[in-house]
Amino acid sequence: MTELEKCMAGEYYDCHDPVFLEFKARARALLKEYHQLAYEQKAEKTEILRQLFGKIGTNVSVGQPFICDYGRNIYIGNNVSINMNCTFVDCNRIVIGDNVLIASNVQLYTAAHPVELSQRLTPDWNPESGEYFCRTYAEPITIGSGCWLGGGVIVLPGVVIGAGSVIGAGSVVTRHIPENSLAVGNPCRVVRRLGEP
Repeated sequence: MTELEKCMAGEYYDCHDPVFLEFKARARALLKEYHQLAYEQKAEKTEILRQLFGKIGTNVSVGQPFICDYGRNIYIGNNVSINMNCTFVDCNRIVIGDNVLIASNVQLYTAAHPVELSQRLTPDWNPESGEYFCRTYAEPITIGSGCWLGGGVIVLPGVVIGAGSVIGAGSVVTRHIPENSLAVGNPCRVVRRLGEP
């Protein structure tokens, strides 16, 4: 299995493998171009996003500044607004449906490390090994169609947010959220179903 295959399968992988360094270099070059464009240069911005992302639908806006790791693992539907200062750590897939609002300062993290120190550290690591000193894995994030993520929301690896759900500002989403739910807090919890009195 290649390091890329391990990464996409959610297994431990070497995040400093040359393939990932190439992905990062390409993304940073495209983002540098993107951040130099004026607000009204919509066509030019869309063209860069088409090169950066794995897929992008129609009527998509991404505010500046925007940060991502690779870009290639981001898949965005139609009618999506991503406000300024968002960070997408797309070591694994980030899939965003149609008609989605993502407020400023939202952070989507697909990458993680084991919680237990004994598992987090690479066994028998030494500086000459060329390995990274800790273990990394990545799990996909899915945001269903019709969702709204409020300002400063953080979404952790492996989370699925169901279609039509609203995540309150400042929430930290650590587990799946069912569709048509209003969820808030740290950790984020469903407070009520939407569309109900």
